[in-house]
Amino acid sequence: MASLVIAEHDNVSIKGATLNTVTAAVACGGDVHVLVAGHNAGAAAQAAAQIACVSKVIHADAEGLAHGLAENVAAQVLAIAGNYTHILFPATAAGKNVAPRVAAKLDVAQLSDVTLVVSADTFERPIYAGNAIATVQSKDSVKVLTVRTTGFDAAAASGGSASVETTAATADSGKSAFKGSEIAKNDRPELTAAKIIVSGGRALGSAEKFAEVITPLADKLGAAMGASRAAVDAGYAPNDWQVGQTGKIVAPQLYVACGISGAIQHLAGMKDSKVIVAINKDPEAPIFSVADYGLEADLFAAVPELQSAL
Repeated sequence: MASLVIAEHDNVSIKGATLNTVTAAVACGGDVHVLVAGHNAGAAAQAAAQIACVSKVIHADAEGLAHGLAENVAAQVLAIAGNYTHILFPATAAGKNVAPRVAAKLDVAQLSDVTLVVSADTFERPIYAGNAIATVQSKDSVKVLTVRTTGFDAAAASGGSASVETTAATADSGKSAFKGSEIAKNDRPELTAAKIIVSGGRALGSAEKFAEVITPLADKLGAAMGASRAAVDAGYAPNDWQVGQTGKIVAPQLYVACGISGAIQHLAGMKDSKVIVAINKDPEAPIFSVADYGLEADLFAAVPELQSAL
């Protein structure tokens, strides 16, 4: 038997989260197949075929699959699910939308946010905002997993030579329809894929100060910008910058936290970063407990000084 990875893509290229999920699938044992369900997505299927360790790409092409509607993608997965012992989704918004539908239809328990594959039937996943790690063993004949991408290295995007097999697309369910999207254009790296992230907290006091203090440092470092939930709730930063348990889970090479106290929900989203730098004037701030480098200072003086010194 084999593992099936549900690719996340834009009908042209494969998104980075898929590469991490392939690594998790390799750890499950057996062959790794990738499903590319989309519309006019031949380029994405060819890109998937180049991923290291992938032995087959299954390409389903139909207009109803163009925008990744959960009902249609789930039906496509179920049409071929009988061939696999493991079905893996990235634990992204898209993956979390489809995976529960597949698990429910297969009448199996979903294994969410898997961070380690111990064996083919045993997995680790964080609970209690990352304060504990649960080891879960599944006796289901098919394991449906969402994979926390920060827990696995990305598979090489090139070097593979998988075959591409076309499969019949399932009919449009008619239960939902794509009406439109508003996409914010950003020259910065995508938050979940960035190697450097500069984040700000409620201590900044306003959206204007956020832009005045955090943006120049991020520009100098070529970094993505993040924020704590408190900063987002206060309107200092947009929702898609939120890092934490209810935001985005990140694990960059460098995470710079400016004026972030380090509530447990925020730490759950960034504590796997390779190097954490914290700037906070409160010596008791919890962020210092996970920081590799801590600077007890007023961020309004320290951050500009750091930026000018770079």
